[in-house]
Amino acid sequence: MALKYYQLDAAQVLAQLHTQKTGLSQTEAATRLQATGPNKLSDHKQTSLLTKFILQFKDLMIIILMIAAFVALLAGEGSDAIIIFLVIILNAVFGVFQEAKAENAIAALQKMTTPKSRVLRDQTVQVIDSEDLVPGDVVLLEAGDIIPADVYFLEANALKVEEAALTGESVPVEKQANPLPAKDIPLAEQTNLGFMNTNVTYGTAQAVVVETGMATQVGRIAKMLTEVDQTVTPLQKNISHLSKVLSVLILVIAAFIFAFGTLTGRESPLDMLLTAISLAVAAIPEGLPAIVTITLALGTQKMAKKHALIRKLPAVETLGATQIIASDKTGTLTQNKMTVEQFYTDGQLKPAAQLKFQADSKLALAMLLANDSQQTPTGLVGDPTETALIQHFLGQTGFDWDKVCAAYPRTASLPFDSDRKLMSVQTGELLLTKGAPDELLRRANFIEEAGQVTPLTKAKRQELAKVNKQLADQALRVLGFAYKKLAPADQLNLEAEQDLIFVGLIGMIDPERPEVKAAVAEAKQAGIRPLMITGDHMDTARAIAIRLGIIAPTDTKGVISGAQLDQLSDQELAQHVGEYSVYARVAPEHKVRIVKAWQAHGKIVAMTGDGVNDAPALKTADIGVGMGITGTEVSKNAADIVLADDNFATIILAVKEGRKVFANIQKAIQYLLSANLGEVLTLFLMTIFNWSIFAPVQILWINLVTDTFPAIALGVEPGDKGLMDQAPRGLKSNFLSNGVGFNIIYQGLLEGLLTLGVYLYAICWPVHQDPTLIHQDALTMAYITLGFLQLVHAFNCKSLTASVFSKQIFANKFFNWAILTSALLLAATIFIPQFNVLFHVSPLNLSQWGVVLLAGALLVIIVELVKAYQRTKK
Repeated sequence: MALKYYQLDAAQVLAQLHTQKTGLSQTEAATRLQATGPNKLSDHKQTSLLTKFILQFKDLMIIILMIAAFVALLAGEGSDAIIIFLVIILNAVFGVFQEAKAENAIAALQKMTTPKSRVLRDQTVQVIDSEDLVPGDVVLLEAGDIIPADVYFLEANALKVEEAALTGESVPVEKQANPLPAKDIPLAEQTNLGFMNTNVTYGTAQAVVVETGMATQVGRIAKMLTEVDQTVTPLQKNISHLSKVLSVLILVIAAFIFAFGTLTGRESPLDMLLTAISLAVAAIPEGLPAIVTITLALGTQKMAKKHALIRKLPAVETLGATQIIASDKTGTLTQNKMTVEQFYTDGQLKPAAQLKFQADSKLALAMLLANDSQQTPTGLVGDPTETALIQHFLGQTGFDWDKVCAAYPRTASLPFDSDRKLMSVQTGELLLTKGAPDELLRRANFIEEAGQVTPLTKAKRQELAKVNKQLADQALRVLGFAYKKLAPADQLNLEAEQDLIFVGLIGMIDPERPEVKAAVAEAKQAGIRPLMITGDHMDTARAIAIRLGIIAPTDTKGVISGAQLDQLSDQELAQHVGEYSVYARVAPEHKVRIVKAWQAHGKIVAMTGDGVNDAPALKTADIGVGMGITGTEVSKNAADIVLADDNFATIILAVKEGRKVFANIQKAIQYLLSANLGEVLTLFLMTIFNWSIFAPVQILWINLVTDTFPAIALGVEPGDKGLMDQAPRGLKSNFLSNGVGFNIIYQGLLEGLLTLGVYLYAICWPVHQDPTLIHQDALTMAYITLGFLQLVHAFNCKSLTASVFSKQIFANKFFNWAILTSALLLAATIFIPQFNVLFHVSPLNLSQWGVVLLAGALLVIIVELVKAYQRTKK
């Protein structure tokens, strides 16, 4: 805000905004809306469908393929050019469709936040869309509301606002309606202002809107995000590197073939150009972009079913490489609801689940009535601690809170304040008090146990202090309860909070999600280090971290506070960051430092966050994980993944899916590149030996039919067993790691040599006498062998080192249909006479088919022998 509204009183603010306490007229509001625009954060500039479509053609391999298609078209090979263009266009259309689908899903999530506001318009209360708010509007707020814009509080009644999303302050801030004369006050201490997208947790207020949309504090941070560089994912780096290497090799080999054939006078320059293009077409895995996109998209759909919404396709694979997961505590590792865990009453400390007592007992009455929670159609509303007290009883059979309130109507109350740390209510002649145990016991002189009231002795006080410490050491929030009977003439005042009768203690905590402990253990087993980042106290953070298994009970050095972080330079933090697994009392801005410190060690970091100030850290991390339920629009926009259920266990499920996606892409790449290497080797040696060479249409048919379909099918293979028992790949890993590069080379050479062997066999042992028919049969056998070998080899690629017979070979139904379809389409060129001319092939007899099948069997046997040797070296 250019103007420091917190320095002004209510009258000055209203005058500055040219409004009044009764609000604006509908006409004036409409005029201002035209001037200021809607009260919403600006959407990211939407890319047009045409631009998205054009951007799909930036890949270097696609560009080379397009050039080849144009040359083929100019040379009169229309069918070849059409087939290439079809592959390119289908890939682009699918990429645009998937990108638009992800954007639409995020847009639907954004619509969930702050849809309506109660305002004074024309001196009446109206409910309007929050987007229609303007500066000068007077809004009415109560517990449970989200503040729809930046506001100045004209009235504040016991008002508390949760501002963690903006300031990182984990405890609700008490608000008031008086000016703050100081010149420069931090945002977190501007107690007479409320900020867009923060939550009212307690009390009521009347406030005037001072800023809307991008002029709000949230809007300013949203604008800053555009300055944060977008992280390049490992997948993007791998694909880019692989594309460049392949493209250079392809161009060099094609140029060599063209020069060799032209200089030796084998064919005319135009024919050699077509031959070189055929070689380029054979070498370029034109299905690779489509296969990667499809595999990622299918992974996206599976993750969506598990409540992980992927905003950017490469993020699917990046998750699989994650080595560090830094997670928010509240709502992600924990349930984000305070829960009563322990009771101390009648001289005994018991788990809450074991203690059942009547709703009219004094302890129950103090819990239920010294309480400002409200029941609404959508559930309990109020301070989380107070709603937890009610929630404890709601699960009990026959409990009726309304009846209890009707039987004991509140006649007076003393609200909680931070000085005395107590709250008291009067119902008839009964005073009920709750608050901090130390303060409560100072005012208590008696204790009720087993229905008997006795003096509170020194020994009993020591016992209560010991129990209080015992509960606090478990990071439980401890509340004490007491009561006293008032005389009819007594009035409720601060003096009445004396000579109380103590009735019990309770210990509360925001408990861990039940599924998270197993997820943390699985993450550790997978070589991923989970971190906890929270604004809570160190003791609370340590207790939850121990319960979840993030740190061991004996670990005394694994927790660091935000204050201690501030004492470390960036270099010192990077040096010692490995010592800490829990970061407590941290502000969101610390998260960026934590991410960069781990990245300085070459680690791939996933970061979760839900607040506005978390957004820079989400963008800085290799993978940003936003919260779908509690997350702000800004944090969701900055994230790569949005968790629909805000659950840490969902991240681990997504990591597992990400690893499977990478493994499947790796299988598809091994299959494609080894197959294409076999094609290149075959064409290269055919050219060198001056043998008959495949026609471009034959090469394209093999590529489209036997390459693409099985490769896509490999992309949906079930995950290998033990996928989460392996260490993360890390930054140095790529698609050719773990022996894949070696497999591609030897398997490609094997395919090429077997194909050439079949060609040579057909020349040496022909079934015809005519030289033309002999060469036609030889070329046909080589063509069908190369295609058949690739289909057989798809089974080899189901696992990098495991035997194909150790898996359920036919478990992947899509794979089975892909192989069958490809085989039928390949065989159709031989068995359907009309196709013989188009594909330049001739029919084969049984003995020739037998040679083709034998070549396929040899491929499987040799690959199985190499795999067996590789397994012995592990």
